[in-house]
Amino acid sequence: MRKVRVCVLRTAGTNCDKETAFAFSKVGATVELVHINRLIEKKKDIFNYDILAIPGGFTYGDDVSAGKILANELRFRLIDKIKKFIQKQRLIIGICNGFQVLIKAGVLPGNRNFIQEASLVTNDSAKFEDRWVHLLLTDKRCIWTKGLPKIIYLPVAHAEGKFVVKDRSILLRLKKNSQIVFQYCNEKGELLGYPYNPNGSVENIAGICDETGRIFGLMPHPERHIDFLQHPNWQKNGIGLQIFRNGVEYVRKNF
Repeated sequence: MRKVRVCVLRTAGTNCDKETAFAFSKVGATVELVHINRLIEKKKDIFNYDILAIPGGFTYGDDVSAGKILANELRFRLIDKIKKFIQKQRLIIGICNGFQVLIKAGVLPGNRNFIQEASLVTNDSAKFEDRWVHLLLTDKRCIWTKGLPKIIYLPVAHAEGKFVVKDRSILLRLKKNSQIVFQYCNEKGELLGYPYNPNGSVENIAGICDETGRIFGLMPHPERHIDFLQHPNWQKNGIGLQIFRNGVEYVRKNF
């Protein structure tokens, strides 16, 4: 069976890298933790990997804004390689801080010139939200969410998770292209305000993908629910593991 190679990117302040690596290894991938400087210095080659994963944490202390400095490193030091990585139909996932990085680097929602069209800003509650939330799976375009039930339960842990767009045309494009993947909801799947929407995101958006469905970003942490023992009631399977399994199986079938 073909080994799927995953690069879990890290830098100063990353703190969910080992959990993300463990989730990928649990579904059979070969995983390597790679510091951003190794890519910049060309000591590591991004094209040796099938999947790029940008995990959660507080990169560079979230100075300036959450994920912005790492986003700038991707955009101004590695953008040509990131473009080619995407053109080669490789997969990318950004979780929490990683989602903030993808958004602020212009990788998501996705445009030819990598112009930033959205952001993740301070929660409406003005506090760090650290708890479990229900998520409505809005569309099946994203390859990372195949086989998931309509409503899932995952933890969030962020202070800057409010998804906003540059203007209404961006939101309309996301809807038209079925790029909205997850929306915060209650246990019945209803889209409601706080506390069900933990941050005030427009349209309750918790995760989006690009038009191909191969690049995925979300604020909740699937790597924190890969075993039933991690669930508050110990009654649910580790639903987050399916997200990582989907990425690995996609590579095996298509590369």
